Amino acid sequence: MPLTFEAVFAVAPVATLDRKIGFGTYSRMRGRALIYGLILAAMGPAVAHAAIIPDCAGSVEIGNARVVRVEKNGALILSDGRAVMLEGIRLPQGNEPSSGQALAQLSQMAQDGPLTFTSTPPKEDRYDRIRAQGFGGVWLQTALLEQGLARVQIAPDRNECSPELYAAESRAREKRVGLWAVAGSAPRKPQDMKGTTGSFQVVEGWVTNVGSGAGRVFIDFSSDWQRGFSAVIAPEDRRAFRDYDLEGLHAKHVRIRGMVQDFRGRPEIALSNPAQIEILN
Repeated sequence: MPLTFEAVFAVAPVATLDRKIGFGTYSRMRGRALIYGLILAAMGPAVAHAAIIPDCAGSVEIGNARVVRVEKNGALILSDGRAVMLEGIRLPQGNEPSSGQALAQLSQMAQDGPLTFTSTPPKEDRYDRIRAQGFGGVWLQTALLEQGLARVQIAPDRNECSPELYAAESRAREKRVGLWAVAGSAPRKPQDMKGTTGSFQVVEGWVTNVGSGAGRVFIDFSSDWQRGFSAVIAPEDRRAFRDYDLEGLHAKHVRIRGMVQDFRGRPEIALSNPAQIEILN
C-alpha cells in the first residue's frame, strides 16, 4: 500500500495541549519535524512542502479535502458539501481593516491544493460546521495570523495550540503588518475602552484588583469607575478557572481579549477560558 499524507499523520502520536505545559507540546512538535520532513520528502515534491501538523492540533478529521469556495464569514465549503470553520482565530469583520484582503488570502491558500483538517472535541458548532485546524502548504491559522490578517480568538470550550497561535499573532504585531499597521488596531489601553461595546478587542494593562461579588470574579484594571475597565468571570464559568491562580494576577501586566459588553456604563470583557489571558510580565 503506498504511503499517503493522511497515513503519515494518522499514525503519528497526538497530544492535547496542556495549559500547564504551554510550549512544551510545541517543543515536541519541533523535535518530530525532521522525521516528518524526511517521510514527506520521500513521498514526492508536492507533499514535501506540506505544513507539519503539531501535536496540539488534535487528530486528523478530514484528509485530502478540496475547498470549492470560502464564504464571507470564513467558512470553508468542501467539495462534498461539508463546511469547516478555522478554530482559534477571528477574521476581520465587515468594514474592519484588512477584511477583504484576509478573505482573498484565505481563499487562495485554501484552494491551492488538498488540505488536511484536524480537530479536538467538541468537533462541530451549533450549525454542524467542523471546527478545525487547517493544513496544506501552510498551517492556515498561523499563516493568516503572521500576515496580520486575523487575530487569535479562544472559544470557551477549545484552546488547542493557543501558545502557537499567540506567538504567530505577536510576530505580526511586532512587524506591524496587516491590520496591525492600521492606526487604532493596536491592543487598547483599559482607559480607552469607552465606546467599544459590541466589538472584539485586545486589551493590555496592569491589574489593580482581583475581587468577587454575586458569584462573579472581577479583574479590575482601574479603581476609577468612570474610566475603568474590568474582565469578569461569570459563576457558570468559574469551573474552567479552578486550577488557575486568579489572585496571582494582581499587579501583573496582562493582555486579554474578547467581546466587549456594558455593565452599568462600564465596559467589560467576559472570560470563559484561561487561554484568554496572557501574562506579559
